[in-house]
Amino acid sequence: MTKITPFLWYDTQAEAAVELYVSLFPNSRVTRCVRYGPGGRGPEGQVMTVEFELDGRPMVALNGGPYFKFTEAVSFQVACEDQAELDRLWDALLADGGKASQCGWLKDRFGLSWQITPRIMGELMSDPDPEAARRTTQAMLKMVKLDIAELQRAHDGR
Repeated sequence: MTKITPFLWYDTQAEAAVELYVSLFPNSRVTRCVRYGPGGRGPEGQVMTVEFELDGRPMVALNGGPYFKFTEAVSFQVACEDQAELDRLWDALLADGGKASQCGWLKDRFGLSWQITPRIMGELMSDPDPEAARRTTQAMLKMVKLDIAELQRAHDGR
């Protein structure tokens, strides 16, 4: 059993959010769904919690009502292997009302923040050559969706 499990609070869209998330990442699945019973906080029969694994990591989504909203203070970072994966996830998470931000950040249509980044990003930005790291950072700061080839060109000084 995992000791620490992310717990995501939604108004009424927990099930739809989880369906999207598990469709995007391999090694993901719904493991349990609990519905409100009579006298519960939500309408009888509505999903209360959805337990799921996202890329093998256990998580829980709750339909807890409109009391709390997501902020950028908490986000999920996804390290993508290549531009095709980055583009696929970016587009899917923005679909149907998501909002792009900057530097690879976005909010999905449910309000959850994501950082869709290339795996190589950390290596480029922590290069022992401070000028290469600076160029990479400056290029990244100008981007909305990250472009791996452009980050590499900036890093290499081309």
